Amino acid sequence: MKRIDEIKTKPSRTERIIQFGEGGFLRGFADWMLQKLNDGGRYSGSVAVVQPIEQGLGDRLNQQNGLYTHIIRGVEGVETQVIDVISRCINPYEDYNAYLALADNPDMRVIVSNTTEAGIAYSEQDKPDDTPPKSFPAKLTALLHRRFTKGLDGFILLPCELIDKNGEKLQEIVLKYAEDWKLGENFINWVNQNNHFCSTLVDRIVTGYPRDEKIDLGYEDSMVNTSEFFHLWVIEGDKRLAEELPFNQIGLNVIWTDNLEPYRTRKVRILNGAHTSMVPYALLKGFDTVKSCMDNSEMLDFIKKCIYEEIIPTLDLPQKELTDYADNVLQRFSNPYIKHYLSSIALNSVSKFKVRVLPSILEYIKRQGKNPPTLLKGFGALIKFYKTGQPNDNPEIMEFMKKASVDEILSSVKLWDQDLSFLREEVCRYAD
Repeated sequence: MKRIDEIKTKPSRTERIIQFGEGGFLRGFADWMLQKLNDGGRYSGSVAVVQPIEQGLGDRLNQQNGLYTHIIRGVEGVETQVIDVISRCINPYEDYNAYLALADNPDMRVIVSNTTEAGIAYSEQDKPDDTPPKSFPAKLTALLHRRFTKGLDGFILLPCELIDKNGEKLQEIVLKYAEDWKLGENFINWVNQNNHFCSTLVDRIVTGYPRDEKIDLGYEDSMVNTSEFFHLWVIEGDKRLAEELPFNQIGLNVIWTDNLEPYRTRKVRILNGAHTSMVPYALLKGFDTVKSCMDNSEMLDFIKKCIYEEIIPTLDLPQKELTDYADNVLQRFSNPYIKHYLSSIALNSVSKFKVRVLPSILEYIKRQGKNPPTLLKGFGALIKFYKTGQPNDNPEIMEFMKKASVDEILSSVKLWDQDLSFLREEVCRYAD
């Protein structure tokens, strides 16, 4: 059987985007969107991919001429598309000069990255004469400095790493390297004035290569990628920049905003909050996956009450935006192609509950003047799960939760940053 690059022709496009990361997420998210943008006639540009770590998929991607198949699957059906926007993949550990030369191209305008949550971090081991430096921000600093020395304009930077204020954090670390490496005040001013470090929020489950499945494409493709249908990219930055990547003109769920926080809160409270609320309760009842909960009328009712009756009333975005997002969440939970184990979500449930669910409980009480019964049922189940189930958490937390009384748990300022004894009566109904 022939390979994908032997039967598919890749159009010739100008390289306009530098992408740090060749893994499944960016290929099933940003590159898929850029494919739609090119196919829709609203953009003409390709992506030069940089392999951010020494061992990666760059060679395999290059062997297929940057081509791969992306398959989207869900309750909506199945959609298959060949992605041809990647021009090449550069490994800076093998050819550092080729990496730096990306900065010399005046057509390059956008930098996208996904180097994992640990990728945006400062390392004092990185030096300006390293070829390459190890960390992503240090590599980026070297690239930006090369760009500066060529007298060219800066970039729109769209980091997709899952950390809060990722754009601000990336800029802060680049500036620290600029100071440490003594790159000069003029370069620092250029970084600040000629570049747009946009914080972003990304949301799509990319399930990667379908290893346990046999999918007949009619050709060989070792880089097949799979994902759900839902996608969301919220970008905090000057809305005029959206004209350079007009995703919204072709119906993609990309939002440019001057304030990312309401969208982050929406995701954390609704999607993550629903997960964290239901998982201990579901595990105690013998369920194993999110899909199995959605297929059970009792669990589905529990989830719906959490989201629509008790979480949404605590949020400040327009009602339709919130309910539409919640409807999408339930549809995503029902995806038959995604086997999301409750035991995986249950990791570190106490800290997750504190961040994802407790704020909804407290805000509901503040706004409604009464307790949210379903979320507190989830709170009681959380305590019971740590006492009788199989939690996976910090050993100190697990020992305390198992041995302490409900009163001691609720009053633990160390766990919750406040005394929650006022919730005792409701929580005790479900914890004992």
